[in-house]
Amino acid sequence: MSKGFFVTGTDTGIGKTTVSCALLHAFAAQGKKVIGMKPVAAGSENGQWMDVEHLLVASNVSVSRQQINPYAFDPPISPHVAAQQSGTEIDLLVIHHAYQQLSAKADLVIVEGAGGFLVPINQHQTGADLARALNLPVILVVGMRLGCLNHALLTAQAIQAAGLTLAGWVANCIDPQMEVIAENIATLEQRLDCPLLGVLPFSKKEDVGEISNLINFNKLYTS
Repeated sequence: MSKGFFVTGTDTGIGKTTVSCALLHAFAAQGKKVIGMKPVAAGSENGQWMDVEHLLVASNVSVSRQQINPYAFDPPISPHVAAQQSGTEIDLLVIHHAYQQLSAKADLVIVEGAGGFLVPINQHQTGADLARALNLPVILVVGMRLGCLNHALLTAQAIQAAGLTLAGWVANCIDPQMEVIAENIATLEQRLDCPLLGVLPFSKKEDVGEISNLINFNKLYTS
């Protein structure tokens, strides 16, 4: 088992936090010390970054918010633009140092990326550079909706081009009106070179315990 996983998605708002929290819940249930990390968060609600709050609740090791979330910006926009507007530049060395601190305290660190895999995080680097710096196996969350086949296959190519292991993928049924959803899932099962870990049904109420039961973490590739 690796020291953690990097959770990315085909877009923003497609369930990365839900899957990350389900991972934390499942591994904690196995008696492991787990911490969720959100290196870059953009978009606050009433002074809180909800992705970070959910990861804090799902973790079972006490650490500081600064370690879990080194960079947080108020506007829900691309991280590199949010950083520019605040007079900050996101530094991968800062994130890597925070990850090392977390990794020393936990059996597993689940790192949730920002937006999609190639979202810019500063003037020269993207989420792919962040994932590569941490060198963790990647879990891809696919938001099942029209266009998801192209998005999923392109993201998988980008992950593999970065020299990272695509450990598995999760189909998250975010669009209850999507047609031929089973056929789309079957197509991705055939074309993605990693195991399908689970299919999450459309739901407006998320129960991390229930969701963790729908994902087969024993299928994860770790090397």
